[in-house]
Amino acid sequence: MKHVIIGNGPAGIIAAETIRKNAPADDIILIGDENEAPYSRMSIPHLLACNTNEAGTYLRREKDWASRLNVSEVRGRAVHVSTRTRTVKMEDGSALAFDKLLIASGASPRVPVIPGIDFTGVHACWTLDDARRIQRLARPGARVVLIGAGFIGCIVMEALLARGVNLTVVERRDRMLPNMMGKRAGDLVQRWCEKKGVKVVTGTRVTAIGCSELDDHGRMVRLSNREQLSADLIVYSVGTMPNVSFLKGSGIRCLQGVVVDASMQTNVPGVYAAGDCAETFDSVAGRSIISGVQPNAADQAYCAALNMTGKHAFQRGVRQIDVIDTMGLISSSFGNWQGVRGGQWVELADERNFRYLRLEFFKDVLIGCNAVGVTEHAAILRSLIQNHVHLGEWKDRLLQDPTRLKDAYVACVEQQYVDEASWFHQPMERRPEVFRQAV
Repeated sequence: MKHVIIGNGPAGIIAAETIRKNAPADDIILIGDENEAPYSRMSIPHLLACNTNEAGTYLRREKDWASRLNVSEVRGRAVHVSTRTRTVKMEDGSALAFDKLLIASGASPRVPVIPGIDFTGVHACWTLDDARRIQRLARPGARVVLIGAGFIGCIVMEALLARGVNLTVVERRDRMLPNMMGKRAGDLVQRWCEKKGVKVVTGTRVTAIGCSELDDHGRMVRLSNREQLSADLIVYSVGTMPNVSFLKGSGIRCLQGVVVDASMQTNVPGVYAAGDCAETFDSVAGRSIISGVQPNAADQAYCAALNMTGKHAFQRGVRQIDVIDTMGLISSSFGNWQGVRGGQWVELADERNFRYLRLEFFKDVLIGCNAVGVTEHAAILRSLIQNHVHLGEWKDRLLQDPTRLKDAYVACVEQQYVDEASWFHQPMERRPEVFRQAV
């Protein structure tokens, strides 16, 4: 059996190791499109903040890990997949045959449409090569403009600030963390960042990047509010796009990413996907999503690899981990934090101490929340939302006092366990089918 894995990030590495453990005699080919040892993109901000070195970003510290596992590494870019001939065509014209294929091609940074975005001194923060360029320019006192204040942008912001730069953050939407926070919560995060010395401009676009008349190496950043900023370095972080364009014409179904079922298999038998390029159904959100977080990539890769070796595994759900530590202020959002039509909500704010909590309900179920500076209820909030716990009369009590989450959890979850253990509770009928392992 020949297994080909496109992508040597966390998903690809874990899949290769899992396949080798469960199929010692099978052939494994691992494709990576960067001339680097396999590394974690999540470690790049730590590298920028000088909390680790390049070796600390590597996914496996042993240089010979691939040869020890008898995994063949191929450097190059996949440009097409033929499900008819079961081959992966490479950019250099070669072709790799496969019996089972895992697409773990990850994602790429979205490049904003701004005149001058391709100038020198303007970078994404996505690869080790990006990090090296940023390190050379982000010296103490350097003028840095960061475009984007989303989840990844805020992580990059903290890393840049740790280098002692003079930092300005520009976000085109009306608040920081717009994809995980409401207006009031996002504004609270903004005030915290400003307190830490970051200049934050929201509701404003970068309209152009040009050369500074006073500094041959500097840049001038023009904003939609007519303000102009001088910069020694410009970093953009405005989202990502799954790397799936090479699958066009392959017959593999893609929406935003590669559509997979609970076993991580695509619509083509023997072809699987995992990580930042995989799109799977999330029962909490009620729609298909791409959850671009490393723990999710690891779970999906493990599940896919087991199935590629003849096991029967499936994913219980998607990990939606929207928790971020912004220079000591922890923010989180779970479920439908925007609320739904016909729902109810309650919020509690102590802006002086940077604490905020908003709960969203539909009928008697907690469906989403925003929290800033409130960490003591994180596990309870996640459990109530993911398990669709019916709160009954506790919903009205929480609308009056949202701090009683622990009492509500104990009362309602314990009652649910009692009901399920009752003599009259009829569990789902279990058919004598092949054993399936939940990941």
